[in-house]
Amino acid sequence: MTQDWTARAGTRFTTEKRPATGTKGMVVTNHPLASAAGAEMLAAGGNAVDAAIAALFTLTVVEPMMVGLLGGGTAHLRLADGTHTIIDGMASCAAASRPDMFAPAQPDNPRNLESVGRTNTVGGLSVAVPGNLKAWCEMLARFGSVPLADVMAPAIRHAERGYRATPYLVECAKEAAPDMVKDPAIAALYVPDGMALKPGHRVVQSDYADTLKTIAKEGIAALDGALGQAAADGIARAGGIVTADDIRGYRTIERAPLRGPYRDVEIVLPPPPASSGVHVLQMLNMLSGWDLRAMGFGTADTVHLVAECLKIAFADRAAASGDPAFVQVPVEKLTSPAYAAERRALIDMARAQAWGPGVAPESPNTTHLTVADGEGRVCCFTQTINSTFGARFIVHGTGMIPNNYLATFDPRPGKALSIAPGKRVTTSMAPMIVLRGGKPAYALGMPGGLRIFGSVMQGMLNLVDHGMALQEAVEAPRLWTQGDALELEPAFGEAVRADLAARGHDIARMPHVGGGMCAIRFHDDGVLEGAACWRADGTAIGVGGGLAREGVRFWPDAAGPR
Repeated sequence: MTQDWTARAGTRFTTEKRPATGTKGMVVTNHPLASAAGAEMLAAGGNAVDAAIAALFTLTVVEPMMVGLLGGGTAHLRLADGTHTIIDGMASCAAASRPDMFAPAQPDNPRNLESVGRTNTVGGLSVAVPGNLKAWCEMLARFGSVPLADVMAPAIRHAERGYRATPYLVECAKEAAPDMVKDPAIAALYVPDGMALKPGHRVVQSDYADTLKTIAKEGIAALDGALGQAAADGIARAGGIVTADDIRGYRTIERAPLRGPYRDVEIVLPPPPASSGVHVLQMLNMLSGWDLRAMGFGTADTVHLVAECLKIAFADRAAASGDPAFVQVPVEKLTSPAYAAERRALIDMARAQAWGPGVAPESPNTTHLTVADGEGRVCCFTQTINSTFGARFIVHGTGMIPNNYLATFDPRPGKALSIAPGKRVTTSMAPMIVLRGGKPAYALGMPGGLRIFGSVMQGMLNLVDHGMALQEAVEAPRLWTQGDALELEPAFGEAVRADLAARGHDIARMPHVGGGMCAIRFHDDGVLEGAACWRADGTAIGVGGGLAREGVRFWPDAAGPR
């Protein structure tokens, strides 16, 4: 089953990493120290939620360019009793925000959301009201079993003592350096002495260690006190409008997930304001009309078909995605088999097309971890500060890097994604759990902005349609488009590219599409298999073994049977 996909494939590749297995638990994150922090919780008798929250706090230290306390995220939990819930901790617009607070840099290009002077991308004005810290503390209190201080201990240790910068962190810092040098606090850490960060450099975050210690002691209450005020003051000094009242008033929202059938499995994903659930189910409904297994992985036909479905989904996303408290998202229509059949009938296998929305428009960079324990809990969490290093400054004295989530809103008034006070960020986060016979078969997710849900869907197709092994599925070459260029990773061969170009696709060769995927496969015999891909520092750590058999004790040589 794991190798027969190659006989039909138009693209072949070799995996770079190896999977891990365990029976008591599995932690897959995009940094080995974060995976180790989660495994430490499992080894100490904690559950998957304890492990996930420990890993997240640690990621804010060792993967600071991707996730932070002043960010937002979407958490998909499957509890021990088999119920699923979504904890929406996405950032929201401040009370003082306005739909016309930014001037669009390209007013006539609806896909370009950048503002004049990049003010919605870098600096204080780009910051939205954060949700991460509240969401993490609430999930731990509701579903965890280990005290907050214990869960935060690995993160505090790495912030205080330091850790070695990986080449991946170095590359991210190099890219963001021109913005970070404008803020002495963040530059001191990631552009030390005005020089590029080097692999192996020891990153020590003393201020952040103190902040983490305060949270470990006070919990969410820290946001209602000095820490929340310090965050607001720092954002204001950088020109932002997020206030201490905004931070105190933020609330997480618990939502029911979206579910839909595909082949012999059921797909479970977040609902709006996440666009992933709606549009993945929409695309799968369309793709169900073809035999992808027979068409083969990475053939020109398969790539063309997935690309056309992505373009259709993004056309609909632009017209009708957003916070359901502000925008009427036509979920039922978009996910219906009838609508899929209508759109499917328009796809021409011989040529690429430009697609408009099939629904009426409404007016009005990230990390991922996948964790499971031996008792049936699954945590599939995608968390972020949006762009690499967020707003690219540090709230002085706290070590915290704010998000730049206002960059994801449309700077033009009157659009579904326009800014409005209290409006939550629309996200492509796709923490996916795949069920077979009502039981978890796979859990997977990844960072990558707009490229997330299409890439996670491809990972699932690799498993369900093409029959790949888990490591193959997460490392397989990806494609992406939202209607402009068709991005292809290098493993797609020249013959496939030429065929696609002949059909009218504008091919863009990309070194990678999206970020590091973290996945778990649930075997029928209770074994948990974890895999992470080459696109980040992803590491899978499995916990096996367990406690001694009941009644066993140590007998010294002088006593007991021989």
